[in-house]
Amino acid sequence: MPMSQTTHTADVVVIGGGPAGYTAAFLAADRGMSVTLIDEAPRPGGVCLYRGCMPSKALLHAAKVLNDARDASAFGVSFGPPSIDVDRLRGWKDDVVSKLTGGLAQLSKQRGITYIQGRAIFTSSQTLAVDLNDDSDLSAVIGFRHAIVATGSRPSKPAALSLDDARVLDSTSALELEEIPSSLLVVGGGYIGLELGTVYAALGTAVTLIELTKGLLPGADADLVRVLERRVGRIAEAIHLETQVAGLTAATDGIDVSLKDVDGSVRTERFKKVLIAVGRQPNSDLLGLEDTVVCRDGDGFIVVDTQCRTAESSIFAIGDVSGEPMLAHKGFAEARVAVEAIAGHPSAFEPRAIPAVVFTDPEVAWCGLTEDEATAIGRQVVVAKFPWGASGRALTLNRPEGFTKLIVDPETKQILGVGIVGVGAGELIAEGVVAVEMGMTVLDMKMSIHPHPTVSETFGEAAELFFGECTHVYKPKKT
Repeated sequence: MPMSQTTHTADVVVIGGGPAGYTAAFLAADRGMSVTLIDEAPRPGGVCLYRGCMPSKALLHAAKVLNDARDASAFGVSFGPPSIDVDRLRGWKDDVVSKLTGGLAQLSKQRGITYIQGRAIFTSSQTLAVDLNDDSDLSAVIGFRHAIVATGSRPSKPAALSLDDARVLDSTSALELEEIPSSLLVVGGGYIGLELGTVYAALGTAVTLIELTKGLLPGADADLVRVLERRVGRIAEAIHLETQVAGLTAATDGIDVSLKDVDGSVRTERFKKVLIAVGRQPNSDLLGLEDTVVCRDGDGFIVVDTQCRTAESSIFAIGDVSGEPMLAHKGFAEARVAVEAIAGHPSAFEPRAIPAVVFTDPEVAWCGLTEDEATAIGRQVVVAKFPWGASGRALTLNRPEGFTKLIVDPETKQILGVGIVGVGAGELIAEGVVAVEMGMTVLDMKMSIHPHPTVSETFGEAAELFFGECTHVYKPKKT
């Protein structure tokens, strides 16, 4: 137990230093509020910078370089077998993280924010106790006018997959890149499993993917996933859909995995390592919320209104802890809404389009209404899809397997959603977000001049296809 206490007050206290948390802290400070930011890490950054978005993208870039080098033989450029220095690769990844978190620490200092490294627990609707992480036996008591909870999420691990063995990885330990195993089973065909599986496959690991549902990337349109699945099928050792892990057993030279197929049959395979990537759960059970009237739903998410305010009027919640989708850019947007509400300005989190990006090779990205969602709710839409095989730029990149599609309301001609699969889809989807958010019609998209030769012009050509007059694809509109 702490031996003594320090006490101070703040206009706004932010719990959690990830993307949602540090954004809220910075915005509040920019508005002249006194701000205290609390996190267990020595610098702001959260899961995204330390154990998620940024380190994974650094490794995915390395994987892309390896894949591009191997694919270059198709147009007459050949390289020798790659030499991979795992220690140096890990060090480069860690250096990227260090630069980013160091930059955030400097920005926090420039804004006059009080940064406390420790674990915060609510003691009432206006006070927090913080156990400091400095080995000083001190704790802090903080009084506040408003608190913003941005504690993020952590990897989920079902009981059936809980084996206390260092060879059973989650997304955090997989990013440590301690070694390149000869074989790896990835449990979960969502974006985390696919991204990390892509990295290890590029580095030379024999990767097997299993997914409980009928397809990879549940939630994405099936036609987008099919393009990715074909390429993943070429680099992965195997992909097993509708397959369940029935149990894990430690062996001397690996992990024995019992796999249950859809027909009920069970078989056992051995892998050097196993990566559990079956989703994430909110960090809402660590806060002492029972001493407030803040409510959580059945999945553990903190319940908020459109201003990100909880049932306790002085407490807000943003980012992963406040609900799906668990995406950093959703947290950025919620941070602005919460701070605007605290400042007394009208604000509401009511986006039409939150983009989703899977940074595999090829990338998959979508926003707004998906085609599968439209089918599920019985909404009439028209889909205009431009194949990248007809894109000059995609052909020069030797990557013609993608496409760009627009989901259009047949009456208003408004663009309701966008889906893209192909190289750089994550960068391209931003135009789709603007189109959906601004209520752009497919005629607006058609009339907007896109630069040539670029993959971005597939937006304009998809819009032309809607009207049956596309320059590079002959497909007359049906009457």
